[in-house]
Amino acid sequence: MLNSLNRSRSNHAQSYALLKPQGTTRHQVRYALLIWLFCLSIGLAANPAPQLKTQDGDISPEVRSRTSLAPIVKKVAPSVVNIYSSMTVRQRANPLLEDPFLRRFFGQEPDEDSSRPDSSRTRKAESLGSGVIVSADGYILTAYHVIEGADKVQVALADGNQDEFEARIVGLDPPTDVAVLKIQAKHNLPAITIGDSDKLQVGDLVLALGNPFRVGQTVTSGIVSGLGRGGFEVNAYENFIQTDAAINPGNSGGALVDAEGRLVGINTIIVSSSGGFMGIGFAVPVNMARYVMDRLIQYGKVTRGYLGINIQPLTTELAKEFNLPDESSGVLVGGVSAGSAAEKAGLREGDVITDLDGKKVTDPSKLRLLVAQTAPGTQVTLRILRGAPGEKSLQKTITARLGELPQQVMASGRSRGSQGRPGSANIDALEGVSVADIDSAARHEYGIPSGMKGALVVNVDPGSAAADTGLQTGDVILEINRHQLQNADDAVAQSERIKGKRVLLRVWSHASGGPGGTRYIVIEPPKER
Repeated sequence: MLNSLNRSRSNHAQSYALLKPQGTTRHQVRYALLIWLFCLSIGLAANPAPQLKTQDGDISPEVRSRTSLAPIVKKVAPSVVNIYSSMTVRQRANPLLEDPFLRRFFGQEPDEDSSRPDSSRTRKAESLGSGVIVSADGYILTAYHVIEGADKVQVALADGNQDEFEARIVGLDPPTDVAVLKIQAKHNLPAITIGDSDKLQVGDLVLALGNPFRVGQTVTSGIVSGLGRGGFEVNAYENFIQTDAAINPGNSGGALVDAEGRLVGINTIIVSSSGGFMGIGFAVPVNMARYVMDRLIQYGKVTRGYLGINIQPLTTELAKEFNLPDESSGVLVGGVSAGSAAEKAGLREGDVITDLDGKKVTDPSKLRLLVAQTAPGTQVTLRILRGAPGEKSLQKTITARLGELPQQVMASGRSRGSQGRPGSANIDALEGVSVADIDSAARHEYGIPSGMKGALVVNVDPGSAAADTGLQTGDVILEINRHQLQNADDAVAQSERIKGKRVLLRVWSHASGGPGGTRYIVIEPPKER
């Protein structure tokens, strides 16, 4: 132990010798060390710690009410749920993989169905969407496409307790992309407050809530970019609210709320070339969704009003032919179904509907929507423009009691053909159009009603002005310049009396699987080059 101690002292002496330069005393070393510590203290004093001004309290209620959307989110978020749906998808097995050896070669084990010649595989397909609690007893609004074809639907609340419920599908309405679910909870659920989507204005602040990309409940903000959007052909009835609040996959079925946290829409689609949000999203107005929900809950189906007319846009050319006042707007009645509400009310072909129950009618989709959202049996007031040939159209008001829209909505289409018929004649004033009498064979081929009279179109020159308007083989010309036709000879005679450059026709067109419909068209001769 003594030797060890000596070695320690020796090592200490060597260490001290390393710190002590040759030719210096111990006092000099201590003096240098004191100077170094003094300089270090001066350096530290030259860079003092910054004096920070901090305030750890919440944003004042006054400031938050003016600048933050948090109060709205706090109010609404508990009402927005996650929806998980699953379905069984059956896939046809690859015939090459029916051989057990080949199945193993390609990394697939034979299963119990592989021996069957019609074997197919099944897999579970899952989708994620959102929904909105609209009543304390568990009714939920969502988008139809979120649960389309689902075998099982699960709903997860946003309360953080991981509560999940199996949902019952109350009803579906594909024409509006609306679905209603019901869950059973032991306590009252946080139902959202429903607003009036008809009161929205372009520029109003809105928030979109949902669960995009499975990241959890997300809130985005924006404004109402447009109202009454349609023409996308994704729904039969389109009256979308357009917004720039970001809507992404998983947001479908979620809530679009206004600045007071009231539900004004159900998020449904985006317009995107990439699949991600690009500033254009759309929501079904809550008024439409509520109409659908009420009927699905009460009656198990959606009943819609029905006038029984064929309508078309009022173009500038048609407005001139009907002697309508300048800047007239509305929809043109191209045909009236026998025994319908429209016929009983006295509507006629050639009438122009401008208002329904005081609401402006600007295009056919707007009128269809207004009628469809009105219950069958309801009496509605129509404001129309009507005039005889050559006379100025005058405004009239009529009332109609709506019927019920048939459940089977016929898909419209037109039959095409190119063959001529015996006795066909060319109408000189309608260059490129050939007509013939309607015989039994034509009625059978094109589905022409038995009592319909007129001239059958048997050929249309593809390069003619008539072809540009959509006139085609199988159509029946019912009127020329508002004069009714009986047959092909009558059509030729009326065409010879045409004065002016334009021709107004009322035409019946075949619809595949349906009764067909009538419309007006204006044919103008091509301009000389």
